[in-house]
Order: sequence, then C-alpha cells, then structure tokens
Amino acid sequence: MAQYSRIEVIKVMEETGMVPLFYHPDVELGKKVLKACYDGGSRLLEFTARGDFAFEVFHELNKYAVKELAGMVMGVGSITDAAAASMFMQMGANFIVTPTFREDIAIVCNRRKVLWSPGCGTLTEINRAEELGCEIVKLFPGATYGPGFVKAIKGPQPWTSIMPTGGVSTDEDNLKGWFDAGVTCVGMGSQMISKDILADKDFAGLEKRIKDTLVLIKRLRS
Repeated sequence: MAQYSRIEVIKVMEETGMVPLFYHPDVELGKKVLKACYDGGSRLLEFTARGDFAFEVFHELNKYAVKELAGMVMGVGSITDAAAASMFMQMGANFIVTPTFREDIAIVCNRRKVLWSPGCGTLTEINRAEELGCEIVKLFPGATYGPGFVKAIKGPQPWTSIMPTGGVSTDEDNLKGWFDAGVTCVGMGSQMISKDILADKDFAGLEKRIKDTLVLIKRLRS
C-alpha cells in the first residue's frame, strides 16, 4: 500500500521539479543509487521496471526506502498494463508512470487513489487523461516535442501540468527551455544516472549531480 497520497506526491513533484529515473537488476547497487539521490536532496525516484524480475528489485528498494530514507517517495515507471500496475501498488508504489495512455491503468490507480502519469503526445490524449483524473501528464518522448509543444498546450490549457521525460538533460539551457515553457517537473534517466556513474560506482558524483541540478532548477524557477 502506498505510503503517500497522490496529493502528497504531487506536492513533492511540484516542489522539487525533478524525478530521477533508474533501473538496474542489482539490488545492492540500487540501494546505493537511492541513497545518493536522497543525500543529494531528491525525495522522488521512478524505478523503471524494464527487466526480468524487476518487481523483486523494486520490492527490496522500496522496503529499504521506507526503513532508512524518511520521506523518500518511490514510484514505478515503464508500466504497460493494469496487472503490472496493481502488482507494484501492492508492493507500495506511490505513483505509476506509463509510456502510453492506458485507461485500464487509470482505473486501477484511481481505485487505490494512487497518482498515475500517462505518456501522452497529443492534446486529445492529454484531455482524455485529465478527464480520467490525471494530475500530471508525462510528455513522452520529450525530445520529439520540445518546450514549444508545452508552451502551445499551456496557452489554451494553463491548468495542465506536464512532466517531460526523454530529451531532458542537466544542461542549464535545456532545463531553462523546459521550465520557461511551463513544465511542472522533469523526468531524467540516463542524463542524470548515467552508465558511467553506475559502471564506476561514482555515488558521490551522483549525489553532487542531483544536488547541483536541484539548485539549478530552483534558480530557474525563481
């Protein structure tokens, strides 16, 4: 069962402006990544459940977060069907992120009052997602659409909250473009938790990157 209500999750997303994305099959490495993100100031992590037995890894990471990292909000991404969403929610996922818009996932998440963020690429999809209770829409793949798409959507629909994922980097110009366009937060995977960081086990470097990026986002939004 989720520790945090969807309202609480939304507030953290709005306050921090960033959701790190991560997947690795090694639980112990995952704990170190999670701790580095936490020590860097992040209070969100989206575990992208893409590998075999990913549910076992998430289960262990979420138990670790609940026990050791007070206030860390763990969610799951790359979910493609309602059965998977239900399974991860039983393991305590506090939010569910999907690459596409799926009404079956909306239904099971709404039943448990868990935040869900569907991948949308058209205004029609965004409107339908909001009609089904979506609070923060995932723009995916972000690089395909760019900040201009967000700005165009926010014109007639200033109430729409958008989180681009894919095409978001730690570069100041990149982040400035997204936040100037009006995004609520950004999702960052390999641009934040890179293959080099994982290969070198550079957790101190990851902590610094998280910290520096959060400071930058705060400055860009002020």
